[in-house]
Amino acid sequence: MVDERHIGTRGSHSRVVRRFADLLSRWAFMVPAAVLLLAVLAYPIFYTIEISFSRFDLATFSAVEWVGWDNYAHVLDDYRFWDSMKVTLIYLVFALPLQIVLGFGIAFLINAEWRGRNVVRALFIIPMVVAPVVAGGIWRMILDPLWGMVNYLLGLVGLGPLDWFGDATLAMAALIIIDTWRWTPFVILTATAALLALPKDVFEAAEIDGANWWSKLWSITLPLLVPIIAATFVVRWLGAVKMFDIALAATYGGPGGATNVINLFIYEEAFRSLRFAESAAMAVIILVVTMILTALFLRGSRLLEERY
Repeated sequence: MVDERHIGTRGSHSRVVRRFADLLSRWAFMVPAAVLLLAVLAYPIFYTIEISFSRFDLATFSAVEWVGWDNYAHVLDDYRFWDSMKVTLIYLVFALPLQIVLGFGIAFLINAEWRGRNVVRALFIIPMVVAPVVAGGIWRMILDPLWGMVNYLLGLVGLGPLDWFGDATLAMAALIIIDTWRWTPFVILTATAALLALPKDVFEAAEIDGANWWSKLWSITLPLLVPIIAATFVVRWLGAVKMFDIALAATYGGPGGATNVINLFIYEEAFRSLRFAESAAMAVIILVVTMILTALFLRGSRLLEERY
């Protein structure tokens, strides 16, 4: 007579072996990508952290002496660092909500049934494929105080000319306009995909109950889109906090540092002033702040998904 307990134990052991083999095969496929990520991402990050705690020798281009928190103390005492942080905060506060509102608003319009909407959707992709430096250069010509098209159009209605890159407020507005022009299409595509994925039966039931378009928008569409809006905001936050190339090409941080976002300031300190150790300390500070804020945004996004 066969011992049933022995059969059960052998079957359990075979299941464990199969699970282990399956897990091992999955990790085997992931190893090349993990090694590549470690080489491309982890090494530069740890090297930057090492430099931030050391004295950097330009002759050997390496960290030569451990100085502890001295570089961080110099950075935190530098008013220019805090000014660039303030500039970055102003840019983020205005650019991100504007891009989210415009992106979802335009998505609502082009999602309606009308002739030619597919052509319009294709046109919205163009800004995304333009290189940031090229976009900054093109918009610098468009906003040129003397020969720019924008000032010409403003002159037709009796306004301007405006010195877009000579006035601090207008320079920040120009930076926000350029970045919004380039990244709003990304939000539009995301919002369009989300709108197409909404359940149709809910809207059909609302129409049967006599709901108008505003009621459907406010009571059905927006609540269903809240998790998508939150996720899109997080994605754009991760992209916007790295603002550098457009500011470099369009305003170069001017006038008077009015558009000198933090990444541009770090670049200037490292490759113009050759203060690599202090720049590395700034980069580490920004990395930590970004990670903390991203974690908070992700937590908020998760709570919204659970609620809606």
